[in-house]
Amino acid sequence: MKSVSQIATFALAGSLLLFAGCSKKPIRPDPSATLIGPGGASGAGTLNPTDVGNADNGLQARDQFDATGQMRGVLEPVYFKFNQSSIDAGERAKLQAAKDYLAKNGGYRLLLEGHCDWRGTPEYNLGLGDRRANEAKKYLISLGVSADKLETISKGSEEAKKDGTDSDWAKDRRDDLVVLKGQ
Repeated sequence: MKSVSQIATFALAGSLLLFAGCSKKPIRPDPSATLIGPGGASGAGTLNPTDVGNADNGLQARDQFDATGQMRGVLEPVYFKFNQSSIDAGERAKLQAAKDYLAKNGGYRLLLEGHCDWRGTPEYNLGLGDRRANEAKKYLISLGVSADKLETISKGSEEAKKDGTDSDWAKDRRDDLVVLKGQ
């Protein structure tokens, strides 16, 4: 049987180990002093997804792919007028930026997702979304992007906002440019 002094020794040793493992909490910075704090995402000196991998800023690109092998938000969406699939001159720079991104990141591919606002039948909107995605694909090929780097899909009006404003619906008429891991 253990003596009282042995039990006290074990208790003291355990207490010392417990307290030795606890360290002081780190001091957290004020959120307003960080890039992700209040107003940080819109101020000067902040990062946006297109900065990553830009040779001029010294940042190294990191894979931000989700579980399905997709990375969203790196390239800007291409917007369309109501019931149109042709690419306006003002939207072509976004496709040029996509071409440049693929040229710098040769192991990646691009998924062109065609979207529509909620007006029109689901079947019509699937067709329109397909035409929008394929117009972007044709334009990228005309810029020199290899067809095997491009995939298309139509989401039609699946993700469209039904009870929105004209401004909301204008945002639904788009091609999302989704970066895919290469194969």
